[in-house]
Amino acid sequence: MEDFNASSIPSSTFYLTGIPGYEAIHHWISIPFCILYFIGIVGNCTILHAIWNDPSLHEPMYYFLAMLSFSDMGMSLPTLASVLRVLWSISREIEFNTCVTQMFFIHAFSFTESGVLLAMAFDRYVAICHPLRYATILTPQRIARIGIFAFLRSSLPVIPLMIRLKYFPFCHSHVLSHSYCLHQDIIRLVCADTKFNFIYGLLLVTLFWGLDSLGILVSYIFILQSVLSIATWEERLKALNTCASHICAVLILYVPMIGLSIVHPFAKHASPLVHVLMADIYLLVPPVLNPIIYSVKNKKIRRGIIHLITPKRFHST
Repeated sequence: MEDFNASSIPSSTFYLTGIPGYEAIHHWISIPFCILYFIGIVGNCTILHAIWNDPSLHEPMYYFLAMLSFSDMGMSLPTLASVLRVLWSISREIEFNTCVTQMFFIHAFSFTESGVLLAMAFDRYVAICHPLRYATILTPQRIARIGIFAFLRSSLPVIPLMIRLKYFPFCHSHVLSHSYCLHQDIIRLVCADTKFNFIYGLLLVTLFWGLDSLGILVSYIFILQSVLSIATWEERLKALNTCASHICAVLILYVPMIGLSIVHPFAKHASPLVHVLMADIYLLVPPVLNPIIYSVKNKKIRRGIIHLITPKRFHST
């Protein structure tokens, strides 16, 4: 890999990295990336459009699903240009301010998605454990407030990390490990005391991902208690089936997220390919798989999408 040091480049410029060791076939590797981005964008836009236009989907569960799709797009879209520029050999350079903006959206929306998954777990808890009070507890106004709170509580605490980066000297190599910017990646290039960023970032991860995952776990403990009190196995399975899509969405987000968080600080000597693959999985898998899972598992979403893509005269027929 080329090595760019601080004396030869402006301090505001960084260099992105594609797939280490496979630079000669980056143009071929870009094809599956383009397909994944396309599936993610089209899938999530279709979900959002179907929920917006189909009155039968104007329910709490689907409002939260719309928030999940919006969060998925907020995570992946800011990286689209930089990833494809690297893979198409257009440019590896990225300006510091662009890098910080990209980092902000990635981290803010990943925390937001975690909060939305917690809200969806609460939605399933209310639907199964308190079905008669479902409509009065999860009103549209309350759902809107939950969505706004999930975004604000995830984005505002990230700002101090981004601001502090402006005051760090970058005297090491300016080559990043990925084709987009992550805080844990850029902070290793700093030649100053980064203890605040490390501790503060760890605190955010613990508070957001830790407490959200704990809340999801507690919700499912109550759900299981309620389901096990149901008389027949058929009704138990029917109740649990309504949670299947959400459980898959939780695993799809948290498994790559935990893996990436562990790889950067604790596997510094691992192959660069491991870091890159973990980061790409974390970025692309949730936006691609979530729409597919909910389309396959949820009959009303399937029907809404079919109504969206088929001609109206077919419906009347």
